[in-house]
Amino acid sequence: MIPEFRDPTLLRRALTHRSFLNEHPEAYGEQDNERLEFLGDAVLDFIAGAWLFDHFPNLDEGKLTTIRAALVRVATLAEFARTLGLQDHMRLGKGEVDTGGRNRSNILGDAFEAVLGALYIDQGIDACRAFVLPFLEDATPRILQGNNDRDPKSKLQEWSQSALNVTPRYRIVETSGPDHAKVFTVEVWLGDMVFARGAGPNRQAAEQTAAREALDHADGGFSNLKSEI
Repeated sequence: MIPEFRDPTLLRRALTHRSFLNEHPEAYGEQDNERLEFLGDAVLDFIAGAWLFDHFPNLDEGKLTTIRAALVRVATLAEFARTLGLQDHMRLGKGEVDTGGRNRSNILGDAFEAVLGALYIDQGIDACRAFVLPFLEDATPRILQGNNDRDPKSKLQEWSQSALNVTPRYRIVETSGPDHAKVFTVEVWLGDMVFARGAGPNRQAAEQTAAREALDHADGGFSNLKSEI
């Protein structure tokens, strides 16, 4: 169930995709959900990390990190959003709706994070924790049982070699920021195609992010990819 908000305009904003504002000039002055998504992402990382730390005292940092990554990846968050029925409440532009936007995992995952960010502003961290924990408690056993906590690079390589007979290649395309806070941007290539990008504080983290993005795109289907490669 979508939580009740003291300030309903926050929920309205959390469910507003930028495509809606682009197509509705009468909504001038309203904001889309992207800033709330940014906040919700940080809140979710904290809650998931703290919960895993408390409930799995025998797991090392690397294992906890991979489980958390599986919990907060786009496909998982989209499942949470569908459970809440967010697809029926999203404010999307007609073009986005016509191209299947209500079922697109990245839109739904972003909306879930935006709702969480809005809830944090509206009622604070305790309300966010009460909202999120049932999802984490339900998803974690399935992730562990299905071995879905493996690192994204390993999973992408296994899939691409099996389905496409190609090995992913990673290339740094940009570095930015001061020396003490560098940001690396990496592309992942499948055959002759740039399939995804990722950024992180070092090359390894950026490659993992790029691989995770590539895996998330799998939700849209790879049916035409093999012929193109």
